[in-house]
Amino acid sequence: MLDRRFVADNIDLVTDNCRKRGSDADVARFAELDRLRRQFQADIDRINQQAGLVSKSIGKAADVERESLKAEGRRLREEVAAFETKQAEIVAESDAILRAIPNLTHPAAPTGGEDAAVEFRRGKTPLPQFPFKPLDHVDLGASLKLFDFDAGAKVAGHGFYFLTNDGVLLELALTRYCVDLLQRRGFTVMTTPDLARDSILEGTGFMPRGPETQIYSITGSDLSLVATAEITLGGAMHERIFEAAELPLRLGGISHCFRTEAGAHGRATRGLYRVHQFTKVEMFAFTLPEQSDGMHEELLELECELFDGLGIPYRVIDTPSGDLGGPAYRKFDLEAWMPGRGEKGEWGEVTSTSNCTDYQARRLAIRYRKAGEKGTNFVHTLNGTAIAMSRAIIAIVENYQQADGSVAVPEALVSWMGKRTMIPPVTG
Repeated sequence: MLDRRFVADNIDLVTDNCRKRGSDADVARFAELDRLRRQFQADIDRINQQAGLVSKSIGKAADVERESLKAEGRRLREEVAAFETKQAEIVAESDAILRAIPNLTHPAAPTGGEDAAVEFRRGKTPLPQFPFKPLDHVDLGASLKLFDFDAGAKVAGHGFYFLTNDGVLLELALTRYCVDLLQRRGFTVMTTPDLARDSILEGTGFMPRGPETQIYSITGSDLSLVATAEITLGGAMHERIFEAAELPLRLGGISHCFRTEAGAHGRATRGLYRVHQFTKVEMFAFTLPEQSDGMHEELLELECELFDGLGIPYRVIDTPSGDLGGPAYRKFDLEAWMPGRGEKGEWGEVTSTSNCTDYQARRLAIRYRKAGEKGTNFVHTLNGTAIAMSRAIIAIVENYQQADGSVAVPEALVSWMGKRTMIPPVTG
């Protein structure tokens, strides 16, 4: 979240930023509540000062005055308690608004909704030219026995699936390919819990409960299934104070991701593109404020390197203000070419990387201190998808399909897959 004082002192700027980002946070109401909070605090301080003077005078007072001074002290304490109760109500309401206010927006980010996105880079691999009409991953997967959507639906409902045969090997190969690169680049790699406390979800900017949430919550507990390892990796450092020399810290997390995808419909729900559960390797970084822009570029370069290494065509998008989500200051998306989508193929998002500045760190109380300086400051946090397995599998299967219905294995994955071509399994 933003700093309370900053919001109160920059109402017009914050209001305009909310408008650009499509947020309905009531900044004007926050300003009024914060004015009342400060007024109550001034009254509390004034009355406490009076009560202190009365308390000191009791010991010096004559017997006939002492009881009346005690009564006056009690009255003042009751008045303070009443002001503190009202102030607490005001703080609770203003805090709810403050937590709903999105992060500021990088001045270079496009302004507008999804249609305002700006493409600024293409990957090294050109778009494929097929001498045949390409199939989508669902049809290819059916013939190659890579997925079982019917079994997934029987077990858990629409949007769940089984990976089978080479589909399993492909996910494992992608995971190892990704982890290998991250370890070489100084990331500490870990598997993370599939559950997190609601307070941790809220701290990273996710809404764990309510009608608009995309989160699966566990009834009767304060736990929810995580939508991304961004939640668990950020939460792992909750209330941590770093020494400045420890930063930047790079973490890579392997987790299952669970999303309700409420409201999703249409072609995007076909197959693996928008599902309720998938595996993902997530990158997360904690930095000093002056390091975060450079780290954002580093995470983007890693995403590009991963997909260039897989030989997947992609473009990079500068995400517009209205599509950033609450925590992100700036976000870049990689969209891979998916030949089987639509009549002539379409771009589909496969990764994103966001600089969240100190927005999440304030909510999670993650700070740093510099040697020889008093006090602490908030770190900056950044996140980036390394590989979301389900969508990477779509891109590989559709871009590497062959005229005979087989699918070639990207060279980078051959050693992990143990084969160069995926063909229908032999059945007896």
